[in-house]
Amino acid sequence: MTLQFLGAVQTVTGSMHLLTANGTRVLFDCGLYQGRRAEAFERNRNFPFDASAITAVVLSHAHIDHAGNLPNLVRNGFKGTIFATSATRDLCGVMLYDSAYIQERDAEYVNKQHAKRKEPPIQPIYTPEDVEQTMAQIVGVRYRQKIEVAEGISITFMDAGHILGSAVTLIEVRENGKTTTLGFSGDLGRKNMPILKDPEPIGDVDIWISESTYGGRIHEPISGMEQRLLEVVQRTIDRGGKVIIPAFSVGKTQELLYVLFTLNDSGRLPAIPIFVDSPLSVNATEVFRAHPECFDKETLKIILANEDPFGFGRLKFIKSVDESKKLNDMKEPCIIIASSGMCEAGRILHHLKNNIQDPRNTVLVVGFMAEHTLGRRIVERQSELKIFGDMVQLKSEVAILNAFSAHAGQDELVSYAQTMNKTKLRKVFLVHGEAAQAQELSRKLSEAGFGNISIPTKGDTAEFPR
Repeated sequence: MTLQFLGAVQTVTGSMHLLTANGTRVLFDCGLYQGRRAEAFERNRNFPFDASAITAVVLSHAHIDHAGNLPNLVRNGFKGTIFATSATRDLCGVMLYDSAYIQERDAEYVNKQHAKRKEPPIQPIYTPEDVEQTMAQIVGVRYRQKIEVAEGISITFMDAGHILGSAVTLIEVRENGKTTTLGFSGDLGRKNMPILKDPEPIGDVDIWISESTYGGRIHEPISGMEQRLLEVVQRTIDRGGKVIIPAFSVGKTQELLYVLFTLNDSGRLPAIPIFVDSPLSVNATEVFRAHPECFDKETLKIILANEDPFGFGRLKFIKSVDESKKLNDMKEPCIIIASSGMCEAGRILHHLKNNIQDPRNTVLVVGFMAEHTLGRRIVERQSELKIFGDMVQLKSEVAILNAFSAHAGQDELVSYAQTMNKTKLRKVFLVHGEAAQAQELSRKLSEAGFGNISIPTKGDTAEFPR
């Protein structure tokens, strides 16, 4: 049995890991790499393996950095089954079509530049037709349902508590009369977050593959997140400004809506309009409504009382481009939530360009911003930012609330690992984290008594048993 780490190694995007055993090849995640445009295009278009030789894919959740390159895998000849939870499958039906639209728009943009230089045109990485075929290959699996995905390889999904349908995967490999167990965290959520159930322990494993996004950081307490959000909103209103929130359409947007609903329901939210400017968020929120089996007790109680935590009086979902443009003409305070979460594409770019030069406004960061993204440059508070090719002065307030993170912090990652038997655990791999974060998590796990910890680089292969 061999493991090869092909994506989301010493970075947080492009999750992709290959398990080979019994003559079969199972891919865990197939995400889009996000970063510098030329590098991202090259890495996403070309796989480091023959796609037609992959037996099956196991998908941890629907976020684009984990699922976004599946249509390209299918386009390149993958004919097997993609295993995911039912909620993940439904979210992919929304997100992958949106991604295909972005691929086509990106190709149009690049081709305009190529035409000026008399270079040949490029094709989009994939199209809606590729997504249609991909969706036909995704099979929904229940949590805690053991299923064989390839010869001698079975999986069981446990609730990861990260986004709707997210899973920690228990993998059992039977080879040469011996069974080896692996655990793959995908993206691990946090306890006591709004909407979703808490992460579910996976049990004892021989090999643990853990994310490390916040491996070197401890989040602000969840208990005060409502008050801290309220403080940001209030001081922006007092200045007569707008709160601009870049947010992933799936997970982060719904979480924000839930907290705003709670503040509104208790009478604490100031009387200002709230806009969700993302057609993808509208569709994704409908998928949330269709999967109450993923909700925690508090959210179910709200729904059973015939209230909607994802829609209330002063909240408006923006669908059309014209409606989105009208928000730029608003002079009074408001809250605008728009995608993408890392500010690399989508309507958030227009709102940033039109608002960050005004010191009355606030850009509220509620999620992780990867290296080489506009979102990271905002977090770093760089004084000048390039948006749509123009240099724009950053004069607005930048507020960061990491209590809203859907990723486990360092203490939570260590705590989750401690539910496993350290004696049985032979090897720990830290992925999905920038090098410094993974190194800090490795140090903390070592202090907690874990041994044999590795931080792989792209293309590294590990063989078991040795």
